[in-house]
Amino acid sequence: MTKRTGEILKLLDEQYGTEYVCYLNYETPWQLLIATMLSAQCTDARVNIVTAELFRKYDTLEKFADADLAELERDIRPTGFYHTKARNIIACTKALVYEYHGEVPKDLEALTSLAGVGRKTANVIRGNIYHEPSVVVDTHVKRISGRLGLTKEEDPVKIEFDLMKKLPKDHWILWNIHIITFGRTICTARSPKCGQCFLTKYCREYKKK
Repeated sequence: MTKRTGEILKLLDEQYGTEYVCYLNYETPWQLLIATMLSAQCTDARVNIVTAELFRKYDTLEKFADADLAELERDIRPTGFYHTKARNIIACTKALVYEYHGEVPKDLEALTSLAGVGRKTANVIRGNIYHEPSVVVDTHVKRISGRLGLTKEEDPVKIEFDLMKKLPKDHWILWNIHIITFGRTICTARSPKCGQCFLTKYCREYKKK
């Protein structure tokens, strides 16, 4: 880790603490998996509104696996892309019930073999459920890691590997947690609040102004 990266991490730790926080509401590993699948192209806040009722209605994996596709589509419609998401949730939960005996796998390869589960979703599970050091690349991490000069890549998988090289393992999960908060409150996609930012010294975009 470079001195510069260490300084960035120290400032983030001081600002946001080092406690692991998950912004999606869940009680079981499979609920987090489904919530994360629903969060694609959707805000965590909206997903939490939808899953509050969804997890009451489908309170077991088996109920999701046996769900009627059209009915599940209606249930998750507010999260967007509901046709694909519903189809993937049913296929994914069937695999969990019949191939994994109701357990969400820990292995990255096994997770990404499930319908609708890419590296981002798999790393959310590995980090939050199994406490495996994992880098989650969402829209905030992609945007801000670039602005802070930790990657020049645009592809999420390449960004993930860049961050794995540049961040210490004890900050792989924290990077996502910190950057989500930072990205929502200060370093927004449009009109970032540079006047309130404590990382302008390290920001490529700020230096262009």
